[in-house]
Amino acid sequence: MTAGLPTPLDVKLMNITASVLFAAFALLLAAAAGWWALRHQMFAIAAIAVEGDTSHNSVAMLRANVAPKLSGNFFTLDLQRARAAFEAVPWVRHAVVRRQFPNRLRVRLQEHEAAALWGAEGAEGDSRLVNTYGEVFEANVGDVEQDNLPRLAGPEGESAQVLAMYRALQPVFEPLDLAIEQLTLSNRGSWAATLDSGAVIELGRGSGAEVVARTQRFAQTLTQVTGKYGRSPEALVSADLRHTDGYAVRLRGVSTTEPPAKK
Repeated sequence: MTAGLPTPLDVKLMNITASVLFAAFALLLAAAAGWWALRHQMFAIAAIAVEGDTSHNSVAMLRANVAPKLSGNFFTLDLQRARAAFEAVPWVRHAVVRRQFPNRLRVRLQEHEAAALWGAEGAEGDSRLVNTYGEVFEANVGDVEQDNLPRLAGPEGESAQVLAMYRALQPVFEPLDLAIEQLTLSNRGSWAATLDSGAVIELGRGSGAEVVARTQRFAQTLTQVTGKYGRSPEALVSADLRHTDGYAVRLRGVSTTEPPAKK
């Protein structure tokens, strides 16, 4: 068998040169195509399709507020910045932004659902609300559809805890035909509630379970206490549940201390 002759050096060089030239041409072609795509108006964002919650913002309003903040085309648009631009619009909690070839954006929105007002009444930042996740957000309070939202207040970062406490305490007062109008957590961890009757109740400190249990004992005996003076629970002016051996109440024209119910 005859061994094959080695490829001449000049042929090897020609092959290498041809491969390099081909690769360079391919790169130039790709760069030219990329440059064309980056500058061609066909890929400029021409439409934004909005889906999901738009109860507080019309599609036209969203486009008008967000479109000026978007820069780039289908290929160069920063989706994270686009998402942030949508989430900066009042009432928008979360936005998912996707590209749709060749020149569209598709956006799905989730709006905040207001659960309560946030902050002391008349305080700076009175436009803040708490959503159903316990998150504070700013919006026009006049846009809130519910007329009877409670007002919650507490240290920054504690809105979720205050909302959870409100949800735990509100059912306690329902058998008395009373409702919590305002619930406040102080910087020292003490709770206070104002009812829709105007009564102010000092709930004291402790874990959530302790505060709820203390309030339940109070609510379960309040009708009996007020009945002794010919009054209903609506006659309550104030109550202090911070006593270890009972609670103090003030009724219209009457003041007394009620010990815990005997077991």
